[in-house]
Amino acid sequence: MEDIVKPVEILKEEGPETCIICGKTKAQGIKIVSEFICEECEAEMVHTDVKDEKYDFFIHQMKQIWVQLNA
Repeated sequence: MEDIVKPVEILKEEGPETCIICGKTKAQGIKIVSEFICEECEAEMVHTDVKDEKYDFFIHQMKQIWVQLNA
């Protein structure tokens, strides 16, 4: 059977990783492709209005995932 690539993976029991959004080391969050986003940043991103100044920051940080993927 072929391995299935999971573009988004919820991490609950793995060791701490560094969040691509806030830069802090956390144990729980999600992984998108190969980058980690902590639960707190994920929750904040989901509830941020597109008119909020922080929205552009989140977009910029998320673009780093695709830049690294295509490097």
